Amino acid sequence: MEPTSNMPALGRRQLMTGAAALAAAAGLGQRASARPAFVRHTQEAVPATTQASGALALMDLPYESNALEPVVSANTISFHHDKHHRAYVNNTNAAVAGSALEGKPLEDIVRAAFDGSDAKSRSLFNNAAQVWNHDFYWRSMDPDGGGKPEGDLLAAIERDFGSFELMAESFAKVAGGHFASGWGWLVADEEGKLSVMSTGNADLPLVHGKRALLTIDVWEHAYYLDHQNRRADYIRQWMEQLANWRFAASNLAG
Repeated sequence: MEPTSNMPALGRRQLMTGAAALAAAAGLGQRASARPAFVRHTQEAVPATTQASGALALMDLPYESNALEPVVSANTISFHHDKHHRAYVNNTNAAVAGSALEGKPLEDIVRAAFDGSDAKSRSLFNNAAQVWNHDFYWRSMDPDGGGKPEGDLLAAIERDFGSFELMAESFAKVAGGHFASGWGWLVADEEGKLSVMSTGNADLPLVHGKRALLTIDVWEHAYYLDHQNRRADYIRQWMEQLANWRFAASNLAG
């Protein structure tokens, strides 16, 4: 169930061409990159929700509210960030107030709530995990994003998927085919092997032993004002114009 919300729209640039993508795919078979060692440590959605006076605070967007248009409008942002995301932060603060979790890092709150089995823990997990997910989602987009990644990330994608195009196709299929509310993710396992996955509602990779590299929100409040029921169009445009591959590369590097 979504918390109540209200929000504005974002302005943008053109999608990047696929010519370079096809050229890179052509030389694919020659690249045999070794899998980088995966260092197991906590993964914060950095820069993310901050803590002031022991309480979580809503993160500031890393761009203007109209910067992602036409894929994600300022109107959507006004609801999604200013209302939905804020509600998750407020609900989390209220739930941990006066408890041993008050003032703890967000990831610690998420893990502790996930390990609980009572209704209060489930409610806390739903809100705290959604704070983490949204922090990560805003960083997964860049007004100058889209196109293809470079360097180690591209090499890892080509190693584990065959090509960037095959990864993008798989990502779109998994995110687009997810039933009801949830998230599509590009993730790495403990050995650094990449894969795509979806999670329902507030669920997220970090409680399943995966490192999140990039995410797309497929809850309806993320796209319905701009794309109505055309989730596939939202995902395609998001990949072509907004996907923040520099952020994904930094997460892979750890």
